[in-house]
Amino acid sequence: MDGLVSEAPRTAWELKCVAEPEGVAALRRIIRLHLVQWGLPHVVDNAQLCVSELVTNVIDHVGVGTPTVLGLSMRGSHVRIELRDPDPRALPALVAAERDAEGGRGMAIVNEVAERWGVLPEADSKVTWCELAAGGEANTAVRDQR
Repeated sequence: MDGLVSEAPRTAWELKCVAEPEGVAALRRIIRLHLVQWGLPHVVDNAQLCVSELVTNVIDHVGVGTPTVLGLSMRGSHVRIELRDPDPRALPALVAAERDAEGGRGMAIVNEVAERWGVLPEADSKVTWCELAAGGEANTAVRDQR
């Protein structure tokens, strides 16, 4: 293989974690490690940004210390990031944040860097997800915000 690094299988995985500000950096590192192993280093920056915003959204709107499950998988040519939390009522939404506002930009950032995103409410939880193009093509898809 003359200096080539082989890619690890792109097997979906989940990680139980707690939504805490101190844990966001560790989750970003974990996402980076998986994507590099999968041969997708070009997706790392946007994936880390999305993980940060999804977890911060749970911290801000559900609460510090909320048990969550972070998932990473491939769906066709897209990397899918999912974050499950136990509050089906606190649904993420796009808001028009004022220029000097300290918050309110999280889902707008996800909306900008992801091809699509959405929320799947369930009886006792919800999954907020986003998908990033793994091929590095331009962000031209229509947003899916069910």
